[in-house]
Amino acid sequence: MASKDNGKELDNSNSPAQTKSSETFEESDPDTCDIPFYVTELIEKEIGSDLKSLKKLSSLIETIADEKKQLEEQVLTVSSEAPKRIQAALKNAEDTKEALGHLLEKEASVSESISKHLVEAAPWMEDLGMLTDQIEEVERHLSYLKWISQIEELSDNIQQHLMTNDVAEAASTLVSMAELAIKLQESSCTNLLNFLRSTVQFWHKILKDKLTSDFEEVLNLLHWPFVGPLQSPSTASSSSASLGEVFGNLETLFSQLLKLQTSDELISKPKQMPEKYSLPMSPPIILPIQIMLFPLQKRFRYHFSGNRQTNALSKPEWYLTQVLMWIGNHTKFIHERIQPILNKTGSSVNAKLEFTRGLVMLVLEKLSVDIPCLLYDDILFCHLVDEVLLFHRELQSTHGYPATLPNCMHILSEETAFQRWLTVERKLALEKMDSMLSSEAAWTSQYKDISDVDEMKVPDCAETFMTLLLVITDRYKNLPTASRKLKFLELQKDLVDDFRIRLTQVMKEESRAPLGFRYCAILNAVNYVASVLGDWADNVFFLQLQQAALEICSDLTSSSKLQLGQLASMEISVFDDMINLLERLKNDMLSRQVENVFKEVKEAARMYKKERWLSLPSQSEQAVMSLSSTACPMLLALRDRLLQLEQQLCHTLFKTVWQMLAEKLDMFIYQDVILANHFNEGGAAQLQFDMSRNLFPLFSHYCKRPENYFKHVKEACIILNLNVGPALLLKDVLQSASESVDSTSSSNKLPSATAALNELGIYKLAPQDVEILFNLRTNWPNTGK
Repeated sequence: MASKDNGKELDNSNSPAQTKSSETFEESDPDTCDIPFYVTELIEKEIGSDLKSLKKLSSLIETIADEKKQLEEQVLTVSSEAPKRIQAALKNAEDTKEALGHLLEKEASVSESISKHLVEAAPWMEDLGMLTDQIEEVERHLSYLKWISQIEELSDNIQQHLMTNDVAEAASTLVSMAELAIKLQESSCTNLLNFLRSTVQFWHKILKDKLTSDFEEVLNLLHWPFVGPLQSPSTASSSSASLGEVFGNLETLFSQLLKLQTSDELISKPKQMPEKYSLPMSPPIILPIQIMLFPLQKRFRYHFSGNRQTNALSKPEWYLTQVLMWIGNHTKFIHERIQPILNKTGSSVNAKLEFTRGLVMLVLEKLSVDIPCLLYDDILFCHLVDEVLLFHRELQSTHGYPATLPNCMHILSEETAFQRWLTVERKLALEKMDSMLSSEAAWTSQYKDISDVDEMKVPDCAETFMTLLLVITDRYKNLPTASRKLKFLELQKDLVDDFRIRLTQVMKEESRAPLGFRYCAILNAVNYVASVLGDWADNVFFLQLQQAALEICSDLTSSSKLQLGQLASMEISVFDDMINLLERLKNDMLSRQVENVFKEVKEAARMYKKERWLSLPSQSEQAVMSLSSTACPMLLALRDRLLQLEQQLCHTLFKTVWQMLAEKLDMFIYQDVILANHFNEGGAAQLQFDMSRNLFPLFSHYCKRPENYFKHVKEACIILNLNVGPALLLKDVLQSASESVDSTSSSNKLPSATAALNELGIYKLAPQDVEILFNLRTNWPNTGK
């Protein structure tokens, strides 16, 4: 037993050490650790302190012996294989070295051969390079000669076609030559280009002169140009050919001239207006139309230049009207005879537009000469602008002339002319404002006798002013650039501000009589201008200007960035600043009117406030209820002023006035009459009769339920006239609600009080107000308290 226990104890005592040595052994590396130490650890692991484990020794020795044998065999194998691999590697290296030597020898031989060959071939290369350069030069000369030959061939063809009178083929060949010149435009062969251009120019002149001469003869047979409105090509003489043949020749010659367009554009430079006018790019007018325009251009310059009596600076309408007449007189012929020819040739040119464009260029040249002579004469300059605008409007509306082509508005947009136009426009507008405000009819309406038209009761000065702004808009809306339009918009805003200031000055003069006719007319004028500007803000034209302002403004302060953001989001419009100022003036004037009427009504209600509400007989004691005598002055004054304002103010303004007045009267009667007195049963009934049967009906002409504008008075009358029983119940409910404000059930009590008031029609007055009104009643039963 003892030995057994000692064995257990030995096992137990050695187990920690055994574990530790096991861990140490596992962490040891036999390749790096000390061999004796490694053997000691192995024995400690396998046998330890347990004597019984010695029986494992024989098997351990066998295992180690086997491992030793295997290791020896591996060492022998490796030691025997290593020399074989090394020997094979050495042999490969020797073979590679030998092959490399052969390659180096071969490379040296080839290199020597190449060098020798290059030395021998150098003279040949020199000779070959010279030959190559000579060949390239010959090729260039040959190509040059080919181009010359081709040009001469085309030139000979044109000459042969002209000798056989085949003008159509000659023109077609000239087109090929012109296209050749266009193709060679980028060439550095300047002499060739000059030769080609001169050849094109030579034949173009010959063909153009011949065709022009024939074309003018045909036009003469047709009595072109038609300078009179009654002239027609049907009346042309047909002694040598019928009218049909003339039109046939017209078509043939027109088509042949049209072929010369390419060469004409190549060799001729169209006359250009100075860059300061910023005319849009447009293609040159087609050659046959140019020839058709020539006699008209000659007539125009004859009559409207130099010392001719028809060339009068004061009469721009003479040449503008003449041009419009020429366009009108030739429209039918061009549409019926010329446009079909263009359509046959496949051209997309609009014949009438080309003809009109040529005549408009005459007008632009004339304006560019005349305007500098008129800059310092306001009357003549203004007359010129008026006539030019009428001319431009007629061109667009009647003849469909597009705004994208050069037109008169480009001339008026030139900096000097534009600034003068802007100055004159401002000056004349201010003069017009002076005259219309000083007119005797300035504050009367043109339509005062026509009720359907005179809803806004607009005075003549306001309507004339807005017409003036509208005319200015029509005058500048066709300007070609948004920046110019915005300048005129600023002018309009300045004029609106000036008109507002003038109205304010007149209003201050009339402020002693705010109910007078002129004061009301000023108020109508302010309202009308603000209303029209509000409508204009939604107009497409002004919305486009608003967008243009956003695109043009780049350098901005922080405040203007905010305003720009509002403009971009359409929260405000370009007229908002002006509208806000006008609305402020309107509200001030309305407040002054309401205050004046209220003051008069309040003065007339002095006796009504002192009525004996405490001692009036009850309703049962009176046969018929009648209006309080002390209320008559107040109601009469109110009625008269309402009628007066209704007649003088427009509907929207009067609606605002009576609603503001009703609000002030409601508070006045509630505070100065009701809360300032005590009421018995008769007094409460009389008050309700005065209000519901007399005061409220005064406003029934303007709305269906006028009592809704007197909520304080209406609800106070309900409380004062409430029967005693319901009044006591309501009083208890309100008292309970007020007493339980700090209790937990207060949240439930207050809604019940509000609900009780709502059942009686009380929505405006608070429970505290109702309690105050209850205290004003004297008809409570005596409870003995």
